[in-house]
Amino acid sequence: MNEEFIGALKEIVKEKGISEELLFTTIEDALVAAYKKNYAGPTTSAQNVKVNINRENGEIRVYAQKVVVEDVYDPITEISLEEAKSISPRYDLDDIVDLEVTPKNFGRVAAQLAKGVVTQRIREAERNAIYTELKELEYDIITGTVLRKDKNNVFINLGRIETTIGPNEQIPGEEYKFNEKVKLYVVEVKNGSKGAQITVSRTHPGLVKRLFELEVPEIYNGVVEIKSISREAGSRSKIAVHSNDENVDPMGACVGPKGARVQKIVDELKGEKIDIIKWSKNPEEFIAASLSPAKVLEVTADEETKSAKVVVDDNQLSLAIGKEGQNVRLAAKLTNWKIDIKSKSQVESLKENTDIDEAIENESVE
Repeated sequence: MNEEFIGALKEIVKEKGISEELLFTTIEDALVAAYKKNYAGPTTSAQNVKVNINRENGEIRVYAQKVVVEDVYDPITEISLEEAKSISPRYDLDDIVDLEVTPKNFGRVAAQLAKGVVTQRIREAERNAIYTELKELEYDIITGTVLRKDKNNVFINLGRIETTIGPNEQIPGEEYKFNEKVKLYVVEVKNGSKGAQITVSRTHPGLVKRLFELEVPEIYNGVVEIKSISREAGSRSKIAVHSNDENVDPMGACVGPKGARVQKIVDELKGEKIDIIKWSKNPEEFIAASLSPAKVLEVTADEETKSAKVVVDDNQLSLAIGKEGQNVRLAAKLTNWKIDIKSKSQVESLKENTDIDEAIENESVE
């Protein structure tokens, strides 16, 4: 190696953000392995060697390392105190003496190895840079470009890397067109053997949350808070919001002027319906609101079992339950309560039957 080569290495270090000392240490370690492979023998001092590269001029030195002992039993790894003193008076027992054993033309081997090590380090540095960049986007939204669809996977270009949207992370019925821009929720970023691996989703409730944070300034600056979200992707989502300022209506802020804010989110989710619910620390109020658009007559909540009995008008029962039970299912996820819904006539019928049973029981006792 020469000064020009060292200068080129230092330029690479600056451009790629690689640690200079780590790069030189890695090259030195590789040269130790190369020396042992090419020059080691049963009678040589290649068992314990070190390589030193001058950081300024690129000069390479190979040293055999021997332990200073009183009596030498293994001349390959040991040196007598007397011989060590002849090299330098400063040596004492158990010290390590470095004896230069640099082979001729070792610089050529070193240059080839260094090139390979530098190339590998550049790849690693670039992979780490991509991983660090993507790791900061974990649990956030990223925009990608649709490349192709193969079987059930959609391949997405994220700029510096590619990823796929798996079948379970795709909104049911959504079409993905070539070159189309699509917003994705970053579920997880891992640093694998082949570099950064990113898991993205279009179905995760976090996507709805982040879209609202992007569209609603009051949520972004913390005035309005998203308390919980429940979602059945492609069909309906419920979002519970609370205002930390009594002068700000949390639902109105999310809906926006003439419904513009929520409409943008609905469009991004390809027509998915969104119910915006006002959160309340009172369980009865929160559960009643969660069953929107149905109107609730009465809620009886049991804190101990986290279950609630809800009464609605007869004409509101199907609306409260929803198609295939979707509305009550989403409300239960949103509130984290078990919800049992009955119509007013069902409750009255149960009450009548209970009264009759009690009357019969009383008559039997008499």
